[in-house]
Amino acid sequence: MTLIPVILDTDLGTDIDDSWALAMLLKSPEIDLKLVTTATGDTRYRSAIAARLLECGCRGEVALAPGRDAGDYAYDRTILPWVEGYELAAYPNLKPAAAEAIVELVMRSPQPVTLIAIAPLTTIGDALALEPAIAPKVNFIGMQGAVFKAYDDQPGTCPEWNVVRDVAAARRVFSAPWRSAAITPLDTCGNIRLAGTFCARMQASRDPLCRAVYENWLDWLAFYRRNAPGALPDQPDRTTSVLFDTVAVFMAFSRQWLEFKTLNLVVTDDGFTRESAAGHPIEVAVDWTDRPAFLEFLAQRLAP
Repeated sequence: MTLIPVILDTDLGTDIDDSWALAMLLKSPEIDLKLVTTATGDTRYRSAIAARLLECGCRGEVALAPGRDAGDYAYDRTILPWVEGYELAAYPNLKPAAAEAIVELVMRSPQPVTLIAIAPLTTIGDALALEPAIAPKVNFIGMQGAVFKAYDDQPGTCPEWNVVRDVAAARRVFSAPWRSAAITPLDTCGNIRLAGTFCARMQASRDPLCRAVYENWLDWLAFYRRNAPGALPDQPDRTTSVLFDTVAVFMAFSRQWLEFKTLNLVVTDDGFTRESAAGHPIEVAVDWTDRPAFLEFLAQRLAP
């Protein structure tokens, strides 16, 4: 089997779904993860989380590069206790800058690279500005936007975080001439929660990566219990929060159980993602044909 070379761009350390998504990547035998980059806010904090998770997965050979630091956003640092005291400089394959690392990897790769963007698009926009020629060499997959549904399966649309956080970058990315481009908007990723025996399996797992993600989750729950208890799941110890980003990871190697439409999309000034004749064509995962099958697949991959 030919493995798919992948770059992951993430904002690990705010919502917990990024930790689950990175673990899913590391547990996907279809994927050859080459590089992890971080975006928005305190990118070195985010990179420290990525470094520790990679080491827990015995993947210290994966390159890691912080994106442009946009300042220290204390509210973003939801799992800070897990990396306090961690020396990022000691990570064995640390690169100095994310945009440059993306460009270097894509331009020297002998085959197309799949770029999974599960963060605001600042870092990807920076890479495109640095070298526009990367786009035709990349299969872009993003967790961005809300086309027909908003959060929690509500009909309508809304400014989705990964778009509205950096509208200029989202416009640059959505209009780039990628080799292929596909997104999972809230329509398909805003309703992904795992329950049943899954949480108990994660808690009981002896796998170091599972244990690390479970510890991330406990720190995340503690942060929200202190600061925003209303934002937690109804039964936070038995049901995960929404695992948005895992759908984008899945799309890197499979389109099973998803319905796609090619839509011309634009990003408005206020961060909405809308259909428009002036937009650029993107494959959009608009619905599930079998969401329960995906949830079972996800649970087995994360905690077999």
